Amino acid sequence: MESREPKRRFPPPWKVKFQEHGYDVQDATGFRLATVYCDEALSAAKWRDASSLFPTRDEARRIAKAIARLPEFLTQRKGFEPRGEGVRWKASRPYHVALEDLYVRANWDEINALCKLNGLPFNATGEKIGEGGIWCVYEFERQLDAIQFWNAFNGRWLRGSEYVHPEPPKDFPPLKSIKEWAKFNRGKGGRDPNNGWL
Repeated sequence: MESREPKRRFPPPWKVKFQEHGYDVQDATGFRLATVYCDEALSAAKWRDASSLFPTRDEARRIAKAIARLPEFLTQRKGFEPRGEGVRWKASRPYHVALEDLYVRANWDEINALCKLNGLPFNATGEKIGEGGIWCVYEFERQLDAIQFWNAFNGRWLRGSEYVHPEPPKDFPPLKSIKEWAKFNRGKGGRDPNNGWL
């Protein structure tokens, strides 16, 4: 029998945070959805008899990360398929987004700060595509992270060796914005694009 209570929503992206007892899975608002306890935390709390019944810290982290990916598995966005091939493509980070090199250089501090603020783990593959300018390719493990990056920074979605132009989804959460950008845009706070991050 279904509950008559209004259904609560737990907006993505879900994040994993280490606490003294183990790993918490939280939604985008910080609401705790799940906790995965680990033996290290319990041993420190002197629950030695019970600690062998719980996962190790590494196992607990991996379990919590799997739980945090549930929204992505349940809401795959059509048109945003994995790249599927390429010189530097890996199945572990299947989504590739290209940003124009000049755009990256001109906006590096903002890109870096917004990605840190939103927990977007963007990794450069080192691949550069010379088509209508120079385009730097970034890889993502999670589809939602890739879509947010693509949408926020005028990216191009890669499928195979071609750019595709999917319609922006209407139901995905926007990135948190940095208010009072001047506090972050000091010139020294960001990393130089030539300093190993691209």
